[in-house]
Amino acid sequence: MVSRLRKTCINSKSSGFGRVLKALETTEVNSVEAQWSTDFAEAKSCLSESLYMSQQSLPVIIAGAGPVGMMAAAYLVRQGIPVTVLEKNSTLSMESRASTFHPSTLDLLDDLGFAKPLLTEGLVASTVQYTSTVHGELGRFNFSEIADLTRHPFRLQAEQFRLTRIILDALKHNPLFTIRFDSELTALTQDANGVTLTINDDTSPVTYRCDWLIGADGANSAVRRLQDIGFDGFTWPERLIVMTTSADIAAMRPGISSVSYWADPVRWHFLLRIVGAWRVMMPVPSEIADDVATNAEYVKASLASVLPDEAPVSHTTLYRVHQRVADNFRKGRTFLAGDAAHINNPLGGMGMNGGLHDALNLTARLSDVIQGKATEETLDGYDRQRRAVTMEAIQVGTIKNKRNLEAKTEEDQTAFRDEIRNAMSSLDSRRAFLRRIAMIDSLEHAATL
Repeated sequence: MVSRLRKTCINSKSSGFGRVLKALETTEVNSVEAQWSTDFAEAKSCLSESLYMSQQSLPVIIAGAGPVGMMAAAYLVRQGIPVTVLEKNSTLSMESRASTFHPSTLDLLDDLGFAKPLLTEGLVASTVQYTSTVHGELGRFNFSEIADLTRHPFRLQAEQFRLTRIILDALKHNPLFTIRFDSELTALTQDANGVTLTINDDTSPVTYRCDWLIGADGANSAVRRLQDIGFDGFTWPERLIVMTTSADIAAMRPGISSVSYWADPVRWHFLLRIVGAWRVMMPVPSEIADDVATNAEYVKASLASVLPDEAPVSHTTLYRVHQRVADNFRKGRTFLAGDAAHINNPLGGMGMNGGLHDALNLTARLSDVIQGKATEETLDGYDRQRRAVTMEAIQVGTIKNKRNLEAKTEEDQTAFRDEIRNAMSSLDSRRAFLRRIAMIDSLEHAATL
């Protein structure tokens, strides 16, 4: 098997990439959890060098090595399709950012072999709680009531960098997978047959050619900007501050859930438990300057406003919050996924999860097209399904979540209380509510479009 790979690699300079791909497809390279020998690593290096030096078109390039880009790469590799991931930073990001994996997403991760290792690094949250600082607990929902609908009847609290490292560990010795760091996309053009990219690496500009390009390169996506794809929406006037503390909030506030939303007309807040710590989120008024909002005194006072005892702070993040959606998720041979395609406020944990759903919807279609099982028209379904769900579920849902928590009028506060209490009133209504917040409904709805 290895000798055939080596022979094909040598001949590829004269016979093209098609023979390389044919040889790879006859080998057992589909398991993302397989351990690859030194011979495969050498073959991978040889194949990569011949492809880049000859400037032949690569099947798929993915811009961005965040959770969405790495998930897309993993699925394509599992289908036997070579993938190159280009990441502008020198390493995978260690930023916490998103830290919630919903039941529907965990099921999809499980299909690729990533849920089990992720579970060992996260915290299982079986319930989610909605509370008012004025009226007390409004409702507590237990995911066990939809255990017949998912293999993972809980939310998993784990920082997103844990998933990207799990995926990289699984793929790094696979000859179908290549990742190149310090590779920033600066220009792209496309024609009927493929996409040409200019990448600035740590030495000089490099040109790549690929059949298909996936932009999973974040909210400031180069793939989106370089093609003048609109990104309409708005920015919330207030910023959000997230403070991480090792304080035992469960002891400070008995009965609190690991996922706890607190409505308040002056300053709502959100408490989220992760392994070894809690994250406390709340809004910062627009008139407060950034340097004031992040100084120790302001942070201490912010925590004191929601916790009965003093709490140490290990990390603070202040950021602006946007609600924006790209005008289209597909443009010819290029695609947008995750934050490159849509961004939203974090209430409900729908951003990263929606992006991971994007990745699998797209790559399932793309792999069929590459393997000749479907025509290119099937790719239009990605834009139709995922953009509609983004607009109808993710954007509408996250905006509603924020407005419920910050409701100031008695009418709006009453409407929120009634919504939660009505959802708690029967098993059927609780299950319907859980299906929605677990993003089961949005996945099923997308499939019907």
